[in-house]
Amino acid sequence: MKTQSIYSFLIFIIFGFTFTTCKKTDRISLPVVITYTPLYVESTSATIGCMVKSDGGSQIVGCGIYMGISQNPETTGTQLQIASDTGSFLGQVSGLLPNIQYFIKAYAKNAKGESLGDQVNFTTPGTITDYEKNIYETVKIGPQLWMAQNLGTSHFLNGDLIGTTSPSTQDISNVISPEYQWSYGGDDANAKIYGKLYTWYTITDPRKVCPAGWHIPTDSEWTTLESTLGGYIIAGSELKEGGNSHWVTPYNLDATNESCFKALPGGYRNVTGGFSYLGSYGYWWSSTEGDVSNSWIRSLFVQSGQISRTAFLKMNGASVRCIKD
Repeated sequence: MKTQSIYSFLIFIIFGFTFTTCKKTDRISLPVVITYTPLYVESTSATIGCMVKSDGGSQIVGCGIYMGISQNPETTGTQLQIASDTGSFLGQVSGLLPNIQYFIKAYAKNAKGESLGDQVNFTTPGTITDYEKNIYETVKIGPQLWMAQNLGTSHFLNGDLIGTTSPSTQDISNVISPEYQWSYGGDDANAKIYGKLYTWYTITDPRKVCPAGWHIPTDSEWTTLESTLGGYIIAGSELKEGGNSHWVTPYNLDATNESCFKALPGGYRNVTGGFSYLGSYGYWWSSTEGDVSNSWIRSLFVQSGQISRTAFLKMNGASVRCIKD
């Protein structure tokens, strides 16, 4: 895709544009434009786009999407300009509401006038809550529905408390099958942003950490996510939250968050009690064992567009994203 733009969506604002031209219009035709059906839809955001197949013989002076909560969004909704050219373009719109149906229609303008693509509708997925009533946004990526935030609960689904260590840096290398959770560095302010770090023994306990109807993703479910996003070489860029609000500056230049997954660099905790890489790396468990001591994880790095598959010590602490059953 040529362009990605970010918009904050306000349903009551309509952007109007007036263009003038001195060219004769009797020898040109209207542009040909196609509305993309969104592949990535989150509780409060979505990636939308269009393809301008033909300029009709005259320069494109604007193309993008009309969007609203009623049909015929070109008259009832908001105009979101993405580009001024032929080709395929994406834009990301935020400020949406969960469980709401939205209507979109692509447009393209040249000296002859404006043409519209077909109307497409989509519904934003709802939010979910854990035992502590923490609320999580969710995101539909192809055939899967994921949490769009890292898990932050300190309880199993049945209400039992998940233990932690005191101090947070305590060595647990001599503990058999340790079931612990931590805030990064022992600071709960970090957990409010990046979620908790859990051992593999915690996230595979039969009491479950994910909300009802959700589970820890398997290694193959992570692979499906990668494939949906075009393969592991580029999937990391589409998963990472853009900018440097949480990923360290001046890096993360490859991140687009095209998938609306909003991956954050929560770092990890090692078995001897050290916390590392907050802001630089994110690590997420799968439920699939590699061997008796290790399980498969996925990781993202601030300076890379890849998503990596690595065997990770089960006694380490890593982040969790749950996936819908």
